[in-house]
Amino acid sequence: MITNLKATLLAEHSKAQCERIVQWVDKDQKRFDELFTLFLNGEYRVVQHAAWPVSYCVIAHPGLVKKHWKKLISNLHKPGIHNAVKRNSLRLLQDIEIPEAYEGELMDICFAFAASPQEAIAVKAFALTVLGNLSKKYPDIIPELKVLIEDNLPHSTPAFKSRANKLLETFYTK
Repeated sequence: MITNLKATLLAEHSKAQCERIVQWVDKDQKRFDELFTLFLNGEYRVVQHAAWPVSYCVIAHPGLVKKHWKKLISNLHKPGIHNAVKRNSLRLLQDIEIPEAYEGELMDICFAFAASPQEAIAVKAFALTVLGNLSKKYPDIIPELKVLIEDNLPHSTPAFKSRANKLLETFYTK
């Protein structure tokens, strides 16, 4: 039983702790709201530790994020946000249906993350997946996405190459 979510987040940063928090939240909107508030507004370490369970909660129960879309997307625009925030925000976005009202803005964000040489590889990889998912609805972004991938492939890591090549395969088999 979790009685102090902030203290729980700070006590340990592990997969087991993440799973405990996700189980505690389950489908409870109030508990998720508490976690999401810490994710957006907590001190640096709290935000970092909240990011992982936020993503897993939304992947398990996508409806939990419904009232937080605007804040989630706006948070991705903040300069200097921790990689864990970007990575876990994009992780959850790759697995759920994105409301149409946010698709364009999210495409811009993901293209910027995927193209940036300063971004962490996991952020870039998740951004590619989100863009790949959106390309099914908006095939006109495929040429730009192909160029982005092909420009980055020669000097990218194996993780990026793997994700990028899988995405390219889907484009060239259409």
